[in-house]
Amino acid sequence: MTRVVTSLAFAALFTVSLWLAPGSSTVAAQQRGTTARPASRGTPAGTTGSVPRMADGHPDLSGVWWGGSDIGGRRGGGPRGGGRGAPAPTFASLYQPSAAEKAKTLSDKDDPTLRCVPTAFGTLNVRLWDVGAVGQIIATPKFVVMLTETYHGYQIIPTDGRPFRDEVPPAYRGDSVGHWEGDTFVVETKNFTDNTWISAEGRVSFHSDQLRIVERYRRVDANTLVIDAVLEDPAVLTKPWVVPTQTLQLAPFDQILPLNCSGFETQTLIEGAGKLNTNK
Repeated sequence: MTRVVTSLAFAALFTVSLWLAPGSSTVAAQQRGTTARPASRGTPAGTTGSVPRMADGHPDLSGVWWGGSDIGGRRGGGPRGGGRGAPAPTFASLYQPSAAEKAKTLSDKDDPTLRCVPTAFGTLNVRLWDVGAVGQIIATPKFVVMLTETYHGYQIIPTDGRPFRDEVPPAYRGDSVGHWEGDTFVVETKNFTDNTWISAEGRVSFHSDQLRIVERYRRVDANTLVIDAVLEDPAVLTKPWVVPTQTLQLAPFDQILPLNCSGFETQTLIEGAGKLNTNK
């Protein structure tokens, strides 16, 4: 029951009280002014068109990327890894004993995203496939900008070799710098606040301000973006979390939608989740 309440809360949060029922990716696509198309699965790299490149020769990561569905619709290409029948470890599964004890005191009602606080991890990466969110990349030779519909979230990632900014305060999504290793775009992010979670939808996954994330983005063909990431947090984890590889598809639309978040939509659901957890 708790999971049902939380899922409904996130439906309200992400769509401003508009719940898209399963199989509704076609409806969402029509609202976007396009026709839904299923994400390709298992397509070998290079078979769906050559990788577009920027003027400096690096792959152009620009585009709207998704897992193959809008909220409530059928998922497309999700993260790969862990093996069939052997789930990959989660961030919280690597907690040190003290962090694991703290996690036991938290539940769905404590999820910061229910109050419009974004996750620390997920502008365009692992949590997109969980909630059906959509992200957009705008790439230039000097900056790569990553946008997401949820929370109007963004990351501005310089690629010209500049160091991290010492003068900026900690932020929900930290501070990022990027560089190219061949055709792979590598992003390092640190300087996080400690009041967000790694995951959404009630999955307890707090972190410390020592969190550091390294992501690797590869556009393997015209329609496919592959993302790998490693999260380190020596204050709460026993070892780095190697995130299962995620494969996103180029969406059949070229612009993300604004999804306003105020917290009012989910207040009664937050209260309901609190009552359910109290009565366990």
